[in-house]
Amino acid sequence: MTAGKRVVNVINLGRMGYLRANDVQMRHARQLLDELAGKPSSKGTNVLLLVEHTPVYTVGVRNQQYSPEDAFRLKSLGAEYYKTNRGGLITFHGPGQLVAYPVLNLQHFKPSMKWYISALENTLIKTCQKFGITARTTADTGVWVEDRKIASIGVHGSRFVTTHGCSLNCNIDLNWYKHIVPCGLQGKEVTSLTKETGQDVPLNDTISPFLSSFQEIFDCDLEYNLLEAHEMEEFIANQHLLTQRMQNIQQSVRQMSTSAVHQPQAVDPIIANPMW
Repeated sequence: MTAGKRVVNVINLGRMGYLRANDVQMRHARQLLDELAGKPSSKGTNVLLLVEHTPVYTVGVRNQQYSPEDAFRLKSLGAEYYKTNRGGLITFHGPGQLVAYPVLNLQHFKPSMKWYISALENTLIKTCQKFGITARTTADTGVWVEDRKIASIGVHGSRFVTTHGCSLNCNIDLNWYKHIVPCGLQGKEVTSLTKETGQDVPLNDTISPFLSSFQEIFDCDLEYNLLEAHEMEEFIANQHLLTQRMQNIQQSVRQMSTSAVHQPQAVDPIIANPMW
């Protein structure tokens, strides 16, 4: 750990249902809030929770347009459905998607929700760059590859203690999004690292790039002492393999880009087959 740097503890929850993961983040948030309130023996910790959810649709605070019939319809697909206190409209979380819940006291960073959202966006953009993908922000929420949404952001803040967070599509089944208008954006396509690179990019391959990007953007040290010992050993052992795999994916993306330049009449299947 670098002397004087703020520390964020990384906890990998693995695959977990939405309510259980929500309980974990709210308990960490309560510890930070109790510490701010000066409650005796209360000591909070800045944590970054990583999770892969079982299928679930969640709705943010602007949920008036979603009826009980909508909830029933979505549940009938085999997913859960929950209303939350995060910002934003409806989205989907499920297998093949990296979800990150930073539970932070922003007074240890910068007491600004606007800064915080920008930092999450830049973390996701930098993560995509490590796979050879040029991502950006637009007037719409989230992170985009051209006009295709690859990552979502929906947060909540109370006394500058953050909950909820962001999600990055890795090799998620994009068909889940066909049943909703993601984040209320009509006519927009949803994409993933797998779809953009043309190679399978499983969630585990994105954890290390995401963490290094988070560490750089949030200017913090990451500690993994809250991980199980076998998880920490596996994480360290996989670093070289992940680096090599990312280099292979980047090379593939460059080759795809070069091919597109030399064959302008070829149709890009990603653009030619919109979801809606």
